[in-house]
Amino acid sequence: MPADTQLDTGLVPAAEKVRILAAVHAADADRTGSLSPDVIDALGGAGFARHFVARSWGGAEGTFAELTRAVLTIGEACAATAWCASLSAYSARFTSHLPARGHQEVWGTSPDPVIATALMPGGRAVPDGDGDGWRLSGRWAYVSGIDFADRVLVCASVAGGPDGAEGPPLMRFFALPREVCTIERTWDNVGMRATGSHTVSVDGVAVPGHLSFDRADMLAGRSIDSDVAAHNVPFQAVGGLTFIAPVVGAAAGALAASAATMTGRRRNPSNELLLVRASGRIDAARHLVEQNAEVLDERRFTPEHMARNERNATFAAELCTDAVGLLVRAAGTGGLGESSPLQRLWRDVTSAAGHIALQYDTAARKNYSAVLLGAAGG
Repeated sequence: MPADTQLDTGLVPAAEKVRILAAVHAADADRTGSLSPDVIDALGGAGFARHFVARSWGGAEGTFAELTRAVLTIGEACAATAWCASLSAYSARFTSHLPARGHQEVWGTSPDPVIATALMPGGRAVPDGDGDGWRLSGRWAYVSGIDFADRVLVCASVAGGPDGAEGPPLMRFFALPREVCTIERTWDNVGMRATGSHTVSVDGVAVPGHLSFDRADMLAGRSIDSDVAAHNVPFQAVGGLTFIAPVVGAAAGALAASAATMTGRRRNPSNELLLVRASGRIDAARHLVEQNAEVLDERRFTPEHMARNERNATFAAELCTDAVGLLVRAAGTGGLGESSPLQRLWRDVTSAAGHIALQYDTAARKNYSAVLLGAAGG
């Protein structure tokens, strides 16, 4: 369905309610390293997990633009909550690449299971007997939201070539019930503390064939048993949108928090200039992120647009880190007290912007320089 005729799922107004609740719990979430159960329930009620799920399973089949606006909204109060909201939606989109029987198992009783994802390969799978199943072992770090997930989607290598013949390793994803996984509480980052991005491991767990899919299908944007538009999007086109929207939202929250400190002698031409400079960077970052979502909803999957999406996400991360640095300078010592949301949002933006998907050398430098200069010579 074209973006301009897509039904409004109500996610954005629901996100505003989550934002208000998340603001109440944000300091405690940062201190304890986990989201409040009330916030987790609110994310489920708002519809993030079902946003990209097919209507045939009770999902919303929502747009990228609507999700992006909702994540930006929550990020203003709590970057960790926005991060988990974003990943719960995108993880369902990844999981849609399962075959039809897998869709039945994951969403047959509810469109709202929370799925946590480990995108980077971290294990190995071998064929399990004479059927199409697998035996999986491995360890995956930085699995955000694992504390309250129902399932985990992990990537592992398998023997290359047809019928297990020798060759370079291939990659497959495997959708596992959370209860078969061991959770190692390894997340201790200075920022984004409440994402609970811990480590997951399994040892010889059996995975049926219908709960696995080829990573090449996800990269190509080819869903074998779904014609939902959002399920058939090249991975490159997403361009880090999953991770940058919470960052931009948090930067906007930091702007508001910094402005709140500017009373009395703190309001002076020097600090006003810092605030204005930061606001421009944040507005520009938001524009780039919304542009990325527009490209996805309008299905402009040309090499130029996909490379620009990668560039936009990485540059937006750079703009946001620059902006919060300016805001901290403007706020001064008073803005960095433990009770100030500014110092938390500053830590969150700085930490999240370090994600591998938001680094120029991950993809953007090579792909967008080819757009500007043509392919590199031999």
